[in-house]
Amino acid sequence: MADLVEISEPDDPRLADYRDLRDVELRKNLEAEHGLFLAEGEKVVRRSVEAGYEARSFLMAPRWLEGLEDVLARSAGPCYVLSEALIEQVTGFHVHRGALASLRRRPLPAIEDVLAGARSVLVLEDLVDHTNVGAVFRSGAALGFDAVLLAPRCADPLYRRSIKVGMGAVFSTPWTRLPDWYDALPDLSGRGFTTVALTLSADSVPIEEAVAGVDRLALVLGSEGHGLSSRWESTADRRAIIPMRAGIDSLNVAAASAVACYAAARR
Repeated sequence: MADLVEISEPDDPRLADYRDLRDVELRKNLEAEHGLFLAEGEKVVRRSVEAGYEARSFLMAPRWLEGLEDVLARSAGPCYVLSEALIEQVTGFHVHRGALASLRRRPLPAIEDVLAGARSVLVLEDLVDHTNVGAVFRSGAALGFDAVLLAPRCADPLYRRSIKVGMGAVFSTPWTRLPDWYDALPDLSGRGFTTVALTLSADSVPIEEAVAGVDRLALVLGSEGHGLSSRWESTADRRAIIPMRAGIDSLNVAAASAVACYAAARR
């Protein structure tokens, strides 16, 4: 069971995992160096521990202890108990969802293990916004996708903001990073997937048409700015668009993923 440790000073060295959470670059460096990630909110903290991630520690205000009593009971890491005002000093923002946990990362699985038994897969190329990555995971999980593959430069799905927006979907959805960016899509085709890229290419067809009759689908989404690279656009088996009213040519990638996942789920 986690030991409850009351702390009264914001500069206590035991709180290093939680300090200055608003600084994205600082957090990325710290988390990579120490092999950790942070979960925020009662539901997300619970889902991370239930998924088997080992808690290094917890950070909570007293009024949130009861709601996570069962989680603390089966965790070995300490639970630092601070006033809400003190938590805000440490983290740099108001933790309105009541709880934080610092958890140990696990080695990424092999692509073969992630794809085993999968019928519908999301493939993300260079999404750099953590919020969008979390939203895509959430849409995929909600609409029946079995796995997510990320290009090497995609934002971290275990970054706190990604996890929070995705409501912990990263804990229930198998995922890994692609070992080879250049031939990633031909490799997926060779594994029996039909790769369908969302793009404004001249030969794109409506998404419902592109996924019709597809058994094993790999739905490919590009970055927030310029979309897919020319390499991925050209090596996809099919190219698709979401038909929409004239004057608006595209959706935010998070919104597009939800629409495309819904169409794919109905195939």
